[in-house]
Amino acid sequence: EQGGGKLIPEGICNPGQVYTVSRGKSGMLGVFRLESQMLPGSGKLVCTGLGSDRGAKEATNTAFNYLKANAKQISGSINMASEDYNINYQDLQGIGMTETLALPTVIALCSIALNKPVISSTAVLGEISIAGSMIKVDELANSLQVCLDSGAKKVLLPITSAADLGTVPPELVGCFNIIFYQSAEDAVFKALGVE
Repeated sequence: EQGGGKLIPEGICNPGQVYTVSRGKSGMLGVFRLESQMLPGSGKLVCTGLGSDRGAKEATNTAFNYLKANAKQISGSINMASEDYNINYQDLQGIGMTETLALPTVIALCSIALNKPVISSTAVLGEISIAGSMIKVDELANSLQVCLDSGAKKVLLPITSAADLGTVPPELVGCFNIIFYQSAEDAVFKALGVE
């Protein structure tokens, strides 16, 4: 655990570092950290920390393919063809790797490619499908409780989950700056603090 016992640290992290809260293989909700590197290469994605989990690997492939198709809509300076991307995935609470990794992976890749860190104390919630459509958060109240316990002060949330905020105790909602996104690109811009 980091200083102060919080899994999601205060302050700005390194570019390519993303924290996400989702369900692990054990069925429990927890925090997962992505740490990324970019090296000159030929447009490969290398993922470590996923073990043999097929669903997790499929999610990372979804992210990479989505970004290859849509990178120019995010920024002309993301070069998918002449760089290799390495991402290490960490299950910070030992609950088994999550498969909800496509959106956090897209954000991590854009963060490292643009050399822009994610805004401070942020947890990413939600997921994108292979076509890029948003998948809302199951168990929103429990997910937000994990965000709070882990030190998140800002939460990125798909707009499709907005209606479910009524099921969350107001005092829990009030603990966060909730930032809604309407697409994967929108999530990237908001995660990196780009207007």
